[in-house]
Amino acid sequence: MNAITQGSPKMLHIHNGESSANTLKQSAIPGEQFAFRESLITGPNPAGVAADDWRRLRAKHLSDAYGVQREECERDLQHQDEVLSSTAGHDEIVLWFEHDLFCQLHLAYLLHWFGSHAPGETNLSLICIGEFPGIENFRGLGQLNVEQLTSLFGTRQRVTDGELKLGAAAWRSYCAPEPTFVEALLELDTSSLPFLREALLAHLARFPSVRNGLGNIENHALALVDKGLENFGELFSQFGKEDPVYSLGDFQFWLALKQMALAQRPLLVFANGQSIQDPIDSARVRETRVALTSEGKAVLQGEADFLNLNGIDQWLGGVHLEPERVWRWDEDEQRLYRF
Repeated sequence: MNAITQGSPKMLHIHNGESSANTLKQSAIPGEQFAFRESLITGPNPAGVAADDWRRLRAKHLSDAYGVQREECERDLQHQDEVLSSTAGHDEIVLWFEHDLFCQLHLAYLLHWFGSHAPGETNLSLICIGEFPGIENFRGLGQLNVEQLTSLFGTRQRVTDGELKLGAAAWRSYCAPEPTFVEALLELDTSSLPFLREALLAHLARFPSVRNGLGNIENHALALVDKGLENFGELFSQFGKEDPVYSLGDFQFWLALKQMALAQRPLLVFANGQSIQDPIDSARVRETRVALTSEGKAVLQGEADFLNLNGIDQWLGGVHLEPERVWRWDEDEQRLYRF
């Protein structure tokens, strides 16, 4: 693919979040900057839901999870849909994304959207990177300054039909009611979106382990606490360094810990900062200290099973995990089993 030539008179840049969008506003790159603000890595994402019902479903999750007014969430999601619906009025849409699961899910969603809503004469282009020269432990575009982001503009590539189709297939598989759809997708050639395979494998590893009933994120978090990282801020930072494929924000990581702390047989206890039941406050969250319970130590060591202790009611993409309908991940075989 050849880079798209510069000079489109009306452009819209879609970013995965506010950070890179705000930075690029300071550049001389033409066009509007729009931050795609969702958290599709968390909460229900079921297939076959009408647009209005989808917005209500997602707004309920975001409101419940983050303590934001549901009406505000619905308005934001409605505005987001309106921005996407207006893209046909632009000469070029530029998607700015990264390699991690959080970002790849949003990219898949947008590729599915654009594949379903033909942009007509509008060019659709993509910048998607997993590293940047001179940046150690590259986490995302939000790390880059104006000059660094500007240097990427000329590398954008026109989105091909193959990328649109693969992105759409990835989104459909993520929203499917059974995770076997993701496994089936991973048997295909996914090279046109080079970061997709690792991201979706990381998604499958979020399913309860056959060893102890916890997903990879929760198991890794418990292991770090067991090693002595009890301050949430330090715990979150270290998790991000050791498991960057998820690129969780502090709120998403907090929700993973909260699930274990609110269980009937808790694996964690919190102290000295954010109350488990209160709306999330970033500053107070980072002051919170975390400790393992006896059940947490037993589950971490594989001597007890989280699902046997507490059951399950959790959404991972379009899969609703319930006691009578559980899929478990085998880390050794790298595959799922139905239980």
